[in-house]
Amino acid sequence: MDRKAFITGCAGTVLTDAEREFFAAERPCGLILFARNVESPDQIRALVADFKTAVGSDALLILIDQEGGRVQRLRPPHWRAMPPQRCYGDLYAADPEAAKRAAFAGARLMAAELHDLNINVDCTPCIDVPQEGAHDIIGDRAFSTDPDVVATLGRAVMDGMLAGGVLPVIKHVPGHGRAQADSHKSLPRIDVSREELEAVDFRPFHALRDAPLAMTAHVLLPQFDERRPATVSPVIMGQVIREGMGLTGLVMSDDIGMKALEGSFEERTAGVFEAGCDVVLHCSGALDEMIEVAGAVPLLAGEAAKRFAAARACLHDPEPFDPMEAMALVSEAAATRVASLGADPTVQA
Repeated sequence: MDRKAFITGCAGTVLTDAEREFFAAERPCGLILFARNVESPDQIRALVADFKTAVGSDALLILIDQEGGRVQRLRPPHWRAMPPQRCYGDLYAADPEAAKRAAFAGARLMAAELHDLNINVDCTPCIDVPQEGAHDIIGDRAFSTDPDVVATLGRAVMDGMLAGGVLPVIKHVPGHGRAQADSHKSLPRIDVSREELEAVDFRPFHALRDAPLAMTAHVLLPQFDERRPATVSPVIMGQVIREGMGLTGLVMSDDIGMKALEGSFEERTAGVFEAGCDVVLHCSGALDEMIEVAGAVPLLAGEAAKRFAAARACLHDPEPFDPMEAMALVSEAAATRVASLGADPTVQA
């Protein structure tokens, strides 16, 4: 069955009749879950199954943001609380090999929990490279201020997710680390030279250019496009992301409900596809907005459909692993963070 090139949210812990009718008529290619959609393991499994039945397909992407630290939709008592990615970067400074093992282990633990819920996409790793003076929306979500460390640990998280039967999403391409504003609230302008962007911000994305999935950043890079944010810029999508960085996977927009973008939802959606993104992401779960987005979305076809299929082809049964050993590795990274900050990071077995 044909699907449309959009990933949508839903309002609550169960689908309404109106949502079921919408999904059956518009056939989105994916669903993204937030804290408002999460109650218990059985409830999530039922919600995912209901969505697939409504769309009439199992060949869908079911997404969630489960990075660790501040950004994790699944929390105790049903799921582990995990440390932020910066823990692995702190450990890398003392023991690079231990940090890579810990980052892989942390991803593998999260993937196990997601796979159990029939969630097959985790919107991680965050491979932005934060700079001094930037807004703290990225902060400790980033591994390091060193782009090579970011790339190395991002690769470890990618590999851990894939080993656990879950697709990773590298974000936020072409880089949100320098942003001095939160793109949820306004449009960040990143006004540095092309050479600096290529040497720092773009570097991890180029290193992980084989990622199956990527998510854009709503940032303005006037060195490349003075008017349009990256998500809706054909120049940045074409010359920077596809040609310069060499990303080969499916590229989705970040949430088009964020205030960094202008215009109606129809106009924003059209801009995403005119720029060359493969899929548009809409997260609020507000049905009136979802209807407007769906009206401007094309069928998933051509190169976008090939990339979608290639990403799903990376899914496989989880490889065996020892959760206790993995948790010990993660705890080592968390302890490093405690020592550097004098504060207790969030880690629970």
